[in-house]
Amino acid sequence: MSIQGRIGRAGGGRAKRALGVQAALEWAFRVEKAQLELPVPDEKTGESYGYGLEHVLLQRAALGCRIDGGQYKIGSYTHEDAEVIAACVAGMPDSLGGRRMAIRVAELARAGLTPDWMPGAVPRCVPVEVKRNQHGERAATAVVGTARVLSRGKWRSVDILACPVTFTPHPRQIEAAHRAYDDWWQALSWIRDGLIAGGMLREIEVTEAMPRVKPWTRM
Repeated sequence: MSIQGRIGRAGGGRAKRALGVQAALEWAFRVEKAQLELPVPDEKTGESYGYGLEHVLLQRAALGCRIDGGQYKIGSYTHEDAEVIAACVAGMPDSLGGRRMAIRVAELARAGLTPDWMPGAVPRCVPVEVKRNQHGERAATAVVGTARVLSRGKWRSVDILACPVTFTPHPRQIEAAHRAYDDWWQALSWIRDGLIAGGMLREIEVTEAMPRVKPWTRM
């Protein structure tokens, strides 16, 4: 029987706890305090530091199916399923953000957060500067030129004033937030598929459930 087969049958007929991938990540990093063990880049060859999910899981299995997490949690135990989940995250491929995305996924899971995609954000035209005095506040103006006008029979030079404006939040900020959320979503999809295909979790069953895809399109 294969390593995965032995692990898959461990624990007898006990029912597994079904969790979506985001909930599974939060359980592993927030509750079980699992840690990332990120590989070091090979500076001599210039090869990518990333490695495949099968390698991650097989290396874990080679330890004897049960993983000692006590080195991170003094006086307590990190569940081996949490360690497998952390190992999967650590194997994030470069095409999905590699090391940086792995750290991002873990940090968000530890905090129990979803990336801020700026829900409800709409660019608004506002003054660049607002001045306040005893009479209230008003938009600051700047001289952008001069003009000659006829006033009371005399030609006079007057300043042409304009109010510099900007858009906030800037459309590029909103686009960047949406792009960051989508990158995170793609990373979670890869983790979900890998954990389901790997079949190495003893007590957790990762379901197909995912966070909303492009939630800004449904507002």
